Amino acid sequence: MRVTGPPDLRPYLRTLDAETMAELLYAQAQRDPELRHSLELRAATQSGDVTEAHRLLDTAVSDGNMEYTAKVGAVLDTLQRLLDAGSRADLAPLARRTVDDIGEMLEQSGDPSGDLGDRLERAVELYARACVARPPDPGQLADWILEVEFEGLGRPVIELAEFAKALGERGLDRIKSTVDDVVAAGATGYRRDVAERLLEELAEVRGDVDGLVAILSAKPPRVDVSLKIVRVLRAAGRHSEAIAHAARALTPHKAPAPPEPEDETVALRRKEFDAEPGQVTYLALREASVEAGVWSVQRVGALKQLRECAGETEEGAEELARALLAEGRPDEAWRACVRFGGSLDLRVELAALREAEHPAETIPVYRTQVERLIEQKDPQSYREAAKHLKKLRTLHKRAGTAEEFTGYLADLVTVHRRKTRLIAEVRAARIALPKPRSQAATDSLTS
Repeated sequence: MRVTGPPDLRPYLRTLDAETMAELLYAQAQRDPELRHSLELRAATQSGDVTEAHRLLDTAVSDGNMEYTAKVGAVLDTLQRLLDAGSRADLAPLARRTVDDIGEMLEQSGDPSGDLGDRLERAVELYARACVARPPDPGQLADWILEVEFEGLGRPVIELAEFAKALGERGLDRIKSTVDDVVAAGATGYRRDVAERLLEELAEVRGDVDGLVAILSAKPPRVDVSLKIVRVLRAAGRHSEAIAHAARALTPHKAPAPPEPEDETVALRRKEFDAEPGQVTYLALREASVEAGVWSVQRVGALKQLRECAGETEEGAEELARALLAEGRPDEAWRACVRFGGSLDLRVELAALREAEHPAETIPVYRTQVERLIEQKDPQSYREAAKHLKKLRTLHKRAGTAEEFTGYLADLVTVHRRKTRLIAEVRAARIALPKPRSQAATDSLTS
């Protein structure tokens, strides 16, 4: 017996009038605190004023954990919506406050692997975007990062690459100076680990290949470290050095030994992931780490490794996005595709998940898919292209750019006017064909 998923209700919902939809949405919001808060914030932040978001955070701390999580989720949704829309408002203060508030709540609850841990990661990512959009004072941003890293006991872990543009040389210099002082003072334990990681990241964001290789070479020999050195040297065009290092790393008497594991299964899955980072090994590591209760720690390093691979090859970008998608994080997978690239098949798959809330963002993906289908020059592909054109018409309407679709379709018909089977499929899809551009211009001259 074939099991099918739940029916897609969107076609039915689009048939409802605005008043009925409003009543349905209102009724659901009364049952769903996060949806209610999200709608309240949408109404209050139309002009970019985030006062209501700050008020929501003011009241969140005194609420129970479930209500707090709902309110924070609504604030994060609002931040993302405003950033995606290119709001001119300075969103960095709100984003930073959200990070700090979630961090404090996590310190009280002591559960970094739950929903709040996921929201903290998202809050840091949004704060980085807000800082790039409207950079704060570089020195103050650097001080905040240093405080979080050295005093936050690992929650959250900041990736300097995400903040490098906002920090600029002044901010990076301040971080470097402080970290050097920590190392010089002979710090041990947690502070030493943080300092060494920050030095490594500083070398990465500044493109200091020799410094980065020196830092990596000083670490205990491990497969993932050796592979990273090889990738760094190759990316810098130093191929002979990369080959020589790879040969040394593979010499039997220098074979790296993994550290003593807390959990044998996690250690094994980590070794497999380090040897071949990708979707399959990432998900296997996730399953073992979740069971052992250490996923929040393992995830940071694993994702960093996947992002490094994504920055080097299209295959790496594909693996990163698919790993995030399989983990149930389609928004992060989409952002990974935007940043690193990915196959058209993957982008179409992600666009289908994103089009309902972000129609304008998905339009370019579907246009590219239409062109690819038309290039295949067979009846089935033409039929699929017509279906995507129908979807594009809907997306343009929802994005408020219906006239843009008319112009796009007119250009497409002009370019492919000799493909009679394609034109027939477009008509069969009940898409009104505009006059070709040249014909429209002639009509306007003769009228």
